[in-house]
Amino acid sequence: MISEKDAMQQLKRGCDEILLEAELQEKLKRGKPLKIKAGFDPTAPDLHLGHTVLLNKMRQFQELGHHIMFLIGDFTGMIGDPSGKSATRPPLTPEQIQQNAQTYQEQVSVILDPDTTEICFNSTWHGPRSSADMIRLASRHTVARMLERDDFSKRYKNNQPISIHEFLYPLVQGWDSVEMQADVELGGTDQKFNLLVGRELMKAEGMEPQVILTMPILEGLDGVQKMSKSLDNYIGIEDAPNEMFGKIMSISDELMWRYFELLSFRPMNEVEQFQLDVGAGANPRDIKFLLAEEIITRFHNAAAAASAKQDFIARFAKGAMPDDMPETTVTLERGTIGIAALLKQAGLTSSTSESFRMIQQGAVKLDGEKVSDKGLELEQGSIVVAQVGKRKFARITLA
Repeated sequence: MISEKDAMQQLKRGCDEILLEAELQEKLKRGKPLKIKAGFDPTAPDLHLGHTVLLNKMRQFQELGHHIMFLIGDFTGMIGDPSGKSATRPPLTPEQIQQNAQTYQEQVSVILDPDTTEICFNSTWHGPRSSADMIRLASRHTVARMLERDDFSKRYKNNQPISIHEFLYPLVQGWDSVEMQADVELGGTDQKFNLLVGRELMKAEGMEPQVILTMPILEGLDGVQKMSKSLDNYIGIEDAPNEMFGKIMSISDELMWRYFELLSFRPMNEVEQFQLDVGAGANPRDIKFLLAEEIITRFHNAAAAASAKQDFIARFAKGAMPDDMPETTVTLERGTIGIAALLKQAGLTSSTSESFRMIQQGAVKLDGEKVSDKGLELEQGSIVVAQVGKRKFARITLA
């Protein structure tokens, strides 16, 4: 049986904040399964790896013996979550919500044990509420408190519209915690205000308030903006294995460690050893292979992961695409050559300044990996497959 200290260390992995950590420790000491709540509005028909950051944390709680309550916000989805939005979000139709909710149930079973996961719908208790009930709920919070929320505050100061129904969203989400008697609620950092409302409503009802555990928002493939289908920087959990493998391999070496922390189930001491190995000269690509294989195995199977890896190696690392790829030899005057000079001498760019510009635009790859370091030096004796843009390839021998 895992110790309380080890359990806390596991639960804190990747977390942005726990409010309050002492309360969580006290709840864990009781030795009883806790009710762990996380809500998802079915706003899209499929989930991506950004969504699984929360699901992975729920799985950790589940493996520690706690009761998982996966809440599908079929009622709140009709309001539209304003969190982090610069404009009023259009509500979904009941038909869209029902269809998306069904898809969510099927997809989360890949990560959570469906036999021990309770699926809840907040229309169960909000649907029967009368207008008078909703007015009483609205009386629990002031407009001033609502305007303390960063997104509302910015929109108000910029004279951007805020619809009255958007103020109801945090209250409705908070009341979910009262109905579900949650011990812990998980959410992204953008949900902190809503989660705190849940604590306040539980206190007002004479209940022990839930502990809040917030998780970071996962960056997408660009490494800058949050993973989002609308930004086309996402990895869908139902993407084909080859597509998923290629997307994971396209992330930067720096971003890879964040993906390991938030998406991998490997122990952190193992991940830390990987970092030491890379620092000692190991190829980051080989470590990234492990991440891609693990994630594809989770959402498909081990055979699909192995096949996707071999396909990637064949297409990129071995330079089998295109079939008519030119081969060239670059003779080095010293033991190494800079990446910009290499691309120019190989005929892939017209000048070193163009090389630098293409690197800055993210249009240069070596052995299928994007090059971001303009100062990269390659050693004599190497054979690399270089790509500039979508159509310029060359297998280069450094003599």
